[in-house]
Amino acid sequence: MRIIIIGDGKVGHSLAQSLVDEGHRITIIDRNESVLRRCMDTLDALTVKGSGVSVNTLTEADAAHADIVIAVTISDEINMLACLTAKRLGAAYAIARIRDPEYSKSLPFLMKELLIDNVINPERILAQEISRILRYPFSGSVETFARGRVEMMDFRVTPGDGLHGTTLKTLYHNRPALPRVLFCAVERSHEAIIPKGDFSLADGDHVFVISDVAGITAFFKAIGKNTSDIRRVMIMGGSRTAYYLTQMLLDMHMEVTLIEIDEDKAQDLSEMLPGANVIVGDGTDQELLLSEGLKEMDAFITLSGRDEENIMAGLYAQHAGVRKVIVKNNRANYTELLGTIGLNSVVNTKQVTSNTILRKVRARSAADSSAAVEHMYRLMDGKAEALEFIVREDDGFTGVPLKDLHVREDVLVAVIVRNNQVQIPFGDSALQAGDRVIIIIRGNDVARLSDALETY
Repeated sequence: MRIIIIGDGKVGHSLAQSLVDEGHRITIIDRNESVLRRCMDTLDALTVKGSGVSVNTLTEADAAHADIVIAVTISDEINMLACLTAKRLGAAYAIARIRDPEYSKSLPFLMKELLIDNVINPERILAQEISRILRYPFSGSVETFARGRVEMMDFRVTPGDGLHGTTLKTLYHNRPALPRVLFCAVERSHEAIIPKGDFSLADGDHVFVISDVAGITAFFKAIGKNTSDIRRVMIMGGSRTAYYLTQMLLDMHMEVTLIEIDEDKAQDLSEMLPGANVIVGDGTDQELLLSEGLKEMDAFITLSGRDEENIMAGLYAQHAGVRKVIVKNNRANYTELLGTIGLNSVVNTKQVTSNTILRKVRARSAADSSAAVEHMYRLMDGKAEALEFIVREDDGFTGVPLKDLHVREDVLVAVIVRNNQVQIPFGDSALQAGDRVIIIIRGNDVARLSDALETY
């Protein structure tokens, strides 16, 4: 597909890299010549210097023949106008990043009038992800599928779990009372593994499991990872994500203390979030954190604009005994290191935005939109993906037992949702039209279910 990306910041560059890797023809528009030079050195993409709202710039980028235009500059207004201009020139589909809460209530009107087909609000998506993580303090991430009926969670195998040395095929034979979940992916020694029955778990493994909500909750309770309630939360940094997250946590009847160093911003947040305790101060000041009750908090979340400050404050909160620490970090090369020092819950705005837009692009790129991926979640920094599809009437593999299908070696059929009932499939299970099916794949080259499954 021909795709134009307007804005080569962190999100734009990461997105361009992913789309180039998937074989799309990418053109990047940015005002900054040095940024574009970096693109030419590192990406197989065309570059155009100029403003994303300029007719001349968009014409030079051939917006008239673009399948998708994605506007991800730092300005919501530029993103909206760029989409409008590109659509007027003939672009087929437009995606805009719009982050300001003031636009939230008027988005339907703006999308209609400005010809925007899809809006991405990464801060709100990130806040939703953090709120899910808070339900399970021991997990680094929680993702939902099948309209909330299925959850995927990750954890690290520890000696107290009683899982070390156990093969997956003997796990439930040896522990028949253990609630069933599917072990769908494992990261070990930097390698992504789609485990088979003879795979043996080991302490330190980074494991992803999937099941219905009740089953996954019961499983973790059975291995001693209880889902204790979190009631008191401290947030460092008054970012847009912090605003959305505080709203969500207040709706969940949690007590929220929000620390922001800028006095004017803190005053605005205090007025916008009357139920929160907003403090003016430096969130990296250990004395301030202690005086505001850090040691009595159930969770501490760092959402400032500086990764280093987020990491250091998170480490201090961990040292102070806070049960759940969540750190925002936009540097992908830090993620693995943070896990080794105990910061296992790391969230990334850039990654959330890229994943969301990639799913939209894959849906548009499918020859038949009804065959496109419904939901996508990247695991282990993109080494693997969880994909949700809806099985169609004309899919050639319906009614055929999975054991009689050719399933790619790097693919695992993880869950089938039929008539709102969640099933962990076995060899005799067969897909039916209308099923929601979730597969796990090592890599990122599946756009349709037929790319992973076929009859012999």
